[in-house]
Amino acid sequence: MSAPFEERSGVVPCGTPWGQWYQTLEEVFIEVQVPPGTRAQEIQCGLQSRHVELAVRGQEILKDRKMVRIVLTKTKRDAANCWTSLLETEYAADPWVQDQMQRKLTLERFQKENPGFDFSGAEISGNYSKGGPDFSSLEK
Repeated sequence: MSAPFEERSGVVPCGTPWGQWYQTLEEVFIEVQVPPGTRAQEIQCGLQSRHVELAVRGQEILKDRKMVRIVLTKTKRDAANCWTSLLETEYAADPWVQDQMQRKLTLERFQKENPGFDFSGAEISGNYSKGGPDFSSLEK
């Protein structure tokens, strides 16, 4: 069995002061840097449909050399959509990163719809900010 598409094609991360976030068609990953030696009991995480909280050792989101990964599953109606920011008003990807995320999700969707074809090395040309991709120029 081959590796999942995102492992073969890489991810498009959006850097933040506390780590990074990235997405696939169906999930959003949040990676938070925490101090070395942090134990699970020292992490408090609250997840609701429209709210995410993370505290480490009683402090909100710290930076260092270790990491906490939170995986959010997109709702069915969100699965085909590219998130432009992690939270509604915070941690937005810049326009270039948004474009790269959208391209990657489009290729991931092509792979899902055409499982016999390897899209991991493919590129899509076109400008997503002007109405969507140019599907006619899919290259391998």
